[in-house]
Amino acid sequence: MVAQELLNADSSVTYDAIVIGAGVIGPCVAAGLARKGKKVLIVERDWDMPDRIVGELMQPGGLRALRSLGMIQSINNIDAFPVTGYTVFYNGEKVDIPYPYKADLAPVEKLEGLVKDGNDKVLEDSTIHIRDYEEDERERGAAFVHGKFLNNLRNIVAGEKNVTRLQGNCVEVLKAKNNEVVGAKVNVEGRGKVDFKAHLTFVCDGIFSRFRRELHPEHIPSVDSSFIGMSLWNAKNPVPMHGHVILGTNHLPILVYQISPEETRMLCAYNSAKLPGDIKGWLSKEVQPHVPKSLRPSFDAALAEGKYRSMPNSYLPARQNDVTGLCVIGDALNMRHPLTGGGMTVGLNDVVLLIKKIGDLDFSDRETVLDELLDYHYERKNYDSVINVLSIALFALFAADNKNLKSLQKGCFRYFQKGGDCVKVPVKFLSGVNPQPLMLARVFFAVALYAVYLNIEERGFLGLPMALLEGIMILITATKVFAPFLYRELCS
Repeated sequence: MVAQELLNADSSVTYDAIVIGAGVIGPCVAAGLARKGKKVLIVERDWDMPDRIVGELMQPGGLRALRSLGMIQSINNIDAFPVTGYTVFYNGEKVDIPYPYKADLAPVEKLEGLVKDGNDKVLEDSTIHIRDYEEDERERGAAFVHGKFLNNLRNIVAGEKNVTRLQGNCVEVLKAKNNEVVGAKVNVEGRGKVDFKAHLTFVCDGIFSRFRRELHPEHIPSVDSSFIGMSLWNAKNPVPMHGHVILGTNHLPILVYQISPEETRMLCAYNSAKLPGDIKGWLSKEVQPHVPKSLRPSFDAALAEGKYRSMPNSYLPARQNDVTGLCVIGDALNMRHPLTGGGMTVGLNDVVLLIKKIGDLDFSDRETVLDELLDYHYERKNYDSVINVLSIALFALFAADNKNLKSLQKGCFRYFQKGGDCVKVPVKFLSGVNPQPLMLARVFFAVALYAVYLNIEERGFLGLPMALLEGIMILITATKVFAPFLYRELCS
């Protein structure tokens, strides 16, 4: 039974903003605008808690964005599990990569009108401790059950006096004769299809967005690989409070991270959008032999239970929000490979920038808002391109399917093993706190050159001519997996 308050939205008024979708990004947009004094209608097909395996690990950059929005307490009281860094395994060896020191980063920006009454600080609960998140010298991330986190965000937006919630299926983005967007048509239980008007309509309907093509008919994601997800119960993780990336010369990457005191998520990469016909057989043959020893009991139990879920790995470069009255944001606008767990971090930082750009404008002045949205598109590039390109490039290396990529994979791991700046700088990109795409390019090609050096060293003096030829091919391969994506991100 749907609560009546979710069906009563007034269609006779013109809202400042309509937000389509109450995933991670929609509630943050709605709450941020409401705190800026905007009258907001947020539409969601189903306000009940969802059950998904996406959006379960948030990097420090995402938590910093939640602080800026005054919504960091959304990670409280959901058994969220702290994340302090990563451990990378490669053919049985391992290297630890802790998150950056807070002293090495700029202070978190507090958005005026959004941050108040301590809502930029975590609360104390059974798993999230104030001393760890507020007083520790290093940044932290958090992992959680996605639906519980989403419920917290939705509860926050429900408490905003300027927000009206509506349950219904948005079936159309409404346009005037000049093609400007003027609102949304929503199919509401007991009311039928109702037109709601707004000065600005936000499309936040996520991975499988129905309305992203309102920007352009060709704004469609590509899907080239998948993750097969499993729940491991009461697993003994190799390094507590770390995400684990398990690599090897003869298998695709495996990700492991704890999302509650009892549950650990395992994601197994599959290099095709079409899943294997026999998933259990594939897991037994291609994954089980490479699972760390401490995880084997919980993995074997999950394998025997036979419960698996999959998710497509999509890539979608952003387009300009150049349609008057429309703003597409979050995964509806821009997607990257989920290997690095950067999706929510990108989306939340986009919300922070968006509120800064347009939060204090009069939305009825649609041309001024459109001008600011065009500026927003270019200002978001430095931050978002780092996370997006890193995700694509690392998956190419970690899922290496040819000799040159395998050399780069080995070079990447050996580079991390050097420690010092060879860990400190890359982890800033991974954790979403270093928005410098050209520095990312410098580090990526430093890894590539190190892979060339290792290959020369392995070949020895007599093999130098061959090593030099192979080195050229390694550098060409590195350029192919990095440069085109950086170009698309910065020049789209």
